Amino acid sequence: MPSINVLSKEISELIAAGEVIERPSSVIKELVENSIDSGARHITVEIKNGGSTYMRVTDDGCGISFEDVPKAFLRHATSKIVSKEDLDNIYTLGFRGEALASICAVSRVEVMTKQKDETYGTVYSIEGSEEKSHEKSGCPDGTTIIIRDIFYNVPARAKFMKKDVTEANAVSNIVQKIALSHPDIAVKMIRDNRMEFNSAGDGELYSAVYAVFGKDFTRDLLPVEYEADGIRVSGYTVKPLYAKFNRSFQNFFINGRYVKSRLCSSSLENAYQNMIMTGRFPACVLMIEMHPSMLDVNIHPTKAEVRFTDEKAVTNAVYFAVKNAFINGGLVYEFETKEKRDWYKHEEPEAPVQQEIMFTPISEIAKKEAELRETESAVPEPQTELAGSHSEWSVLDEKPEGESEYVVMRSEPKDERPLLDLEKLDLEAVRAAAEAADEGFKYLNVSSFEKKDEPKPMPEQSDEQPQLPEIKVIGEAFGLYVIVESEGKLVIIDKHAAHERIIFERLKSRNCRQYSQKLLVGIKLLLTSEEIDVLENNTELLEDLGFAFDFGEKPYVTATALPTFITDSDAEGIICEVAENLLMHKHDPQSGYLDDVLHNMACKAAIKAHDKSTPEEMKALAEQIFSDEKIRHCPHGRPVMFTMTKANIDHQFKRT
Repeated sequence: MPSINVLSKEISELIAAGEVIERPSSVIKELVENSIDSGARHITVEIKNGGSTYMRVTDDGCGISFEDVPKAFLRHATSKIVSKEDLDNIYTLGFRGEALASICAVSRVEVMTKQKDETYGTVYSIEGSEEKSHEKSGCPDGTTIIIRDIFYNVPARAKFMKKDVTEANAVSNIVQKIALSHPDIAVKMIRDNRMEFNSAGDGELYSAVYAVFGKDFTRDLLPVEYEADGIRVSGYTVKPLYAKFNRSFQNFFINGRYVKSRLCSSSLENAYQNMIMTGRFPACVLMIEMHPSMLDVNIHPTKAEVRFTDEKAVTNAVYFAVKNAFINGGLVYEFETKEKRDWYKHEEPEAPVQQEIMFTPISEIAKKEAELRETESAVPEPQTELAGSHSEWSVLDEKPEGESEYVVMRSEPKDERPLLDLEKLDLEAVRAAAEAADEGFKYLNVSSFEKKDEPKPMPEQSDEQPQLPEIKVIGEAFGLYVIVESEGKLVIIDKHAAHERIIFERLKSRNCRQYSQKLLVGIKLLLTSEEIDVLENNTELLEDLGFAFDFGEKPYVTATALPTFITDSDAEGIICEVAENLLMHKHDPQSGYLDDVLHNMACKAAIKAHDKSTPEEMKALAEQIFSDEKIRHCPHGRPVMFTMTKANIDHQFKRT
C-alpha cells in the first residue's frame, strides 16, 4: 500500500472549493446570500461573459472591519455561529464559513468594504488563497466584491464551463430566486452592461414576482395564506387552467432560502388533483416559514435541499394552503376562443344531415371526375350511369337466409385490374364499427353506385413518374374513417392516424420551411432561461421544423412563425415540449431523441375525430397515403388503414 501523505494547503483548498464552487452561479449565490445576511437593502449583481471573466456584487450592508477582512477568507471563519447550540437556530443563509475561502481559492478577488462608523474603508486583494494587498481606502458604506478569471488556476475545471450565455442564464436564475425570496430587498441584475431586471424592494411579494416573471404570469395567480402546526405558508399559486407544461416554475422558499423539495412539489400537485389537465403542472411562489429546529439545511453542499423533522406537517401545510387559496380566491376564468385553421386552407361545407350511420354523398364528385376524364382523354369515355344518388348504411330487420350475422351488400363493377398490395380486413372491423355507432341493430346493408358499363382501362404508366391508382372516395363513416374504393379493394382509412403520420414524416425530414407561415400577431410565451438558451442554440433546427422566434424580450419568447399544420391553440404546448426535449438532449439535438416530441407535435396538429372533412380533403388524404409507402402506421404504431378485397367480399356473399 502506498504511504499516506498529508495534502498541502493549496491542494486541500482547491478540493474543498470544488465542493462549493461549481460554476459562476455558485459564486453569485454565496456572495448575494452573504449580502442579505449583512442587512443590505439594495443589492446589484453584474456579470460579463457569463461570469467567467468578471462578476461584481455590491450591497449597502453592514460592511466588514479592517481587521476582519483577511479572516473572512479563512476556511470555517464565520460571524454567525459561536457555539454548537447555534446550529439549532440558524436563520442566516450563509453560516458555514466556506464560501469566501472557496471563491478566493479558484479566482482573483478584490474587496472594497466600509462600516458606517468608520472613516475609511478597506481594499483587499487575494488570488488563489494568497493575499496580495490589504490597505485602507475611501469607499462607500457596504461591500463590493469583484471576482475575476474564475478557475484560472484549475484548467481541468475551466474546460467544463458551458457557453457564456448558458452560464449567464444560470446566474440569472439564481438572482431571480433571491429576488423572489426577499421582496424587501431591491435586487438589480446587469448582464453584459444591460439591465436584465430590477425588483422594487417594497416588501410586496407580488411586486417581486411581477419584476421577475412579468404581468402575464402574475395575472393568473391566486394569493396563498395559511398557518398550522407552527408552519406558515404564504405567496401565490397559479389557477389550474393556466398550469405550465413542466415544473420549472415551481418555486419553494424555506425561511427565505430557495430549495428543491420533492415533498413540497408532491403536496402542491396533490392539491391540484382532478382540477388540472393531464400533462400540466402547477406553478407557484410559496414562502414556507418554520422554526429552524424543524429542518436540517446542511444536508447539501450548496444548501439546495432540506430535510424536515415532521414531513407530514409540511405536507399538510402546503396542501391545505393551496386548497384554501382555491376556496378564497375562486376559480373564475375568462376564456378565449380561437378559430381553428382549415386543414387545406379553404372553407368547410356545412355538415350534412346525419343519420344513425351514414356516408358523405359523392354524386358531385362522380360528376366532376367524369368531366375531368372527358377533357383529359383523347378517346371518348363511355358514359357512366349511377344507380343511386347517395350511399348509406341501412338496418335490416331480419338476417337474409344463408348469410352471416353481419351482412355487407354491395354491387361491384366488373373489373379485372390488379389489386393493391394492402392489408386485408375481415368483417369483424365492420361489425365493431357498427356496434360502436349503434348497439341496437344486428344486420347491416351497404348500397352504393353501380356502373352499367365497363370501367375505363388503366392509363399507361410513365417510366419517369409513376401514376397513382384510380381512387374513388365513397364517403366518411362515424366521423372517423374515410371509405375509398381503389382497384377492386375497399379501403378504410383512419383519417387522424393517417394525417398524423403525414405530418410526422414532414417534421422528421427537417424540411418544413415550405410549410412555415408567418403570424400577424406573435404568440408570446414565458420560458425559463435554460429553455430560451436551448431554443436560441437550435435556431436552424427549429426553422427546419417550420418555427421562427423573437428572443428580444426575455424571459419571454415570441413565436413569429409556425408550421401551417399547427393551430394557435396547440402552439404553446408544442413549443414548450420542443424546448424541454432539446434541453434534455442538448448534447445531441439532431439524434433520434427528438422523435418523441415530433410524435406529440404530429398528434396535436393532425385532424381529430369528428372534425369536418370535405370530399376534396378526403381524396387528398387518400392520394397522399397511396403515394407514400411510409404512411402505413401512425407514429405510435396504430394502423392507418384496412382493406377488404373483392374476393373477400365475394366469399362472404357465397359467390365463390
